[in-house]
Amino acid sequence: MTKADLDQLKLERLMLNSRRTFLTGSSAALAAAFFGSTEVAAAAAGSKKFSRPTDQPLATLPPQFPARAKRVIYLHMAGAPSQLDLFDYKPELAKRDGQDTPLSFLEGKNFAFLTGIPKLMGPQYPFKQYGSSGAWFSDRLPHLAEHADKICFIKSMHTDQFNHAPAQMLALTGQSRFGYPSMGSWISYGLGTENQNLPGYVVMLSGASAPRGGKQLWGSGFLPSVYQGVQCRSQGEPVLFLDNPDNVSSAIRRQVLDTLNEINQSSYREFMDQETLTRIAQYEMSFRMQAEASDVFDISQESEKTRVAYGADPQSESFGKNCLIARRLVERGVRFVQLFDMDWDSHGQDEASSLKHNFKNLCHGIDRPIAALLSDLEERGLLEDTLVVWGSEFGRTPMKEEANGQKTPWIGRDHNPSAFTVWMAGAGVKGGYTHGSTDEMGYEVADDPVSLADFHATILYLLGYNHHDLSVHFQGLDQRLTGVHHPRIISQILA
Repeated sequence: MTKADLDQLKLERLMLNSRRTFLTGSSAALAAAFFGSTEVAAAAAGSKKFSRPTDQPLATLPPQFPARAKRVIYLHMAGAPSQLDLFDYKPELAKRDGQDTPLSFLEGKNFAFLTGIPKLMGPQYPFKQYGSSGAWFSDRLPHLAEHADKICFIKSMHTDQFNHAPAQMLALTGQSRFGYPSMGSWISYGLGTENQNLPGYVVMLSGASAPRGGKQLWGSGFLPSVYQGVQCRSQGEPVLFLDNPDNVSSAIRRQVLDTLNEINQSSYREFMDQETLTRIAQYEMSFRMQAEASDVFDISQESEKTRVAYGADPQSESFGKNCLIARRLVERGVRFVQLFDMDWDSHGQDEASSLKHNFKNLCHGIDRPIAALLSDLEERGLLEDTLVVWGSEFGRTPMKEEANGQKTPWIGRDHNPSAFTVWMAGAGVKGGYTHGSTDEMGYEVADDPVSLADFHATILYLLGYNHHDLSVHFQGLDQRLTGVHHPRIISQILA
């Protein structure tokens, strides 16, 4: 908005007499002045000018220092796979398989389903060491294991939430309550997008269900909704109703949008509501996506060799197809791609949740695609500035869970917030490195504990941000992804 526009707006406001309108106009003028100057924001941060399209709400803070990573692919296994059957090998637990759980493990603990005195349960699959780093992998992930020296493990993660929805929200928004921006929204708020024809933040789901935390997990909270994740499909139209209806040309659609934009601009001048800017920006984004989104989601343009490597079938939705699309998205400038894979809640209540049955299928479904993604990014020179993150909301217990305490053919593990494993690869992290460890049973963190706030602060650091400074004043506080905590950067994992 120009100075002349501001002056005209002030004049119009003074002509309205109500106290409410006067207050609205005063705050509107201040907001317009604030959001209209990227030079002021850049100067305050001591950095170069931050470039943001004028039809979108403006980011307030460019990176404070050179970034190791330019973009993130975040792989979230919703439901929490068992780290004890994938990465965290515990030979002592294997020796004590079938023994009663020590009472010290149970006293003062909250469990989602375990009751009484359960039995200890060793790893359900054989483990082997891989690479020069000697990282442990079970035989469920043989293809990913070949990338052991690219992967940086954090085996000492912990959380204070033991139910899925609040734990997922804490892992992905920094808060266990609704109403807060997701990690991808904070990053989009800071970095924007490199490609104006695609969203800065894209979300895709695979599996039969949806994450317990719902769309809050990629919502924008109190940030302008232009920064929320755009949920896309890997089959059919990437976004429903993206294509023009029959007999509606791009020229006609452009005329409709121009008229809508005039109405919305008028509304914005009247009420100065940032969500009106979001509406304008999203209509324009949808129009531009018609030119590029269908193309980027069309994996038939990839070679058969590449599709086979990912296990991606052009005619169906799958985690493998989503991984391939994720590479195509970051290649075209999308900053944050979040892939959710469902149904990892292995309680052993039935075949679908059994560690010896459906767990095998789930592992098979992610093993080859993630390995292909790491190889593909490396071959294209993208891994050096793309951060790949794999994780979940919590871990699994070393105790055996049986459905309703009954003897059944199905076995599983209960939720364990005290210790779990995540890993990262790519931009700025040490490949072939393991940070932290758990006790001999894999039940609690033994050394170098890492909170989710520490984890979030480290990801922001890799993107060039001081977690303390990437904030928005809301409800009387300077709100941050890391909340009111005082996290540390996990410096040991930095390359």
